[in-house]
Amino acid sequence: MSLTRLKSICLVLVLILSFAIALPAQAFTCRNFNNHSICIINIKRSAKYHWEYRADISIDGVKRPTEVYNCRDRLRVRKNGTIVPFESNGAGELICNLIDK
Repeated sequence: MSLTRLKSICLVLVLILSFAIALPAQAFTCRNFNNHSICIINIKRSAKYHWEYRADISIDGVKRPTEVYNCRDRLRVRKNGTIVPFESNGAGELICNLIDK
């Protein structure tokens, strides 16, 4: 096997391996509502209830615990089970408006 052919094979292997390894990405969705910066850190849609989302958010850089956002009834369920209506132009509205589109 020639040296140029061996170099070509090594180059192809390096390229394939570089695409096979995925680095973690941090792509936050942030919006400014009522002079507050609201960022969606992590969001998952419910398989059973497609109108519900489990999300981790931060408001003005302060991370809140994971909450369930019910876009149909405009309610959020806190970690302790307390049900709270969406705030006007708050995180719930942001989540439901972004996902709805």
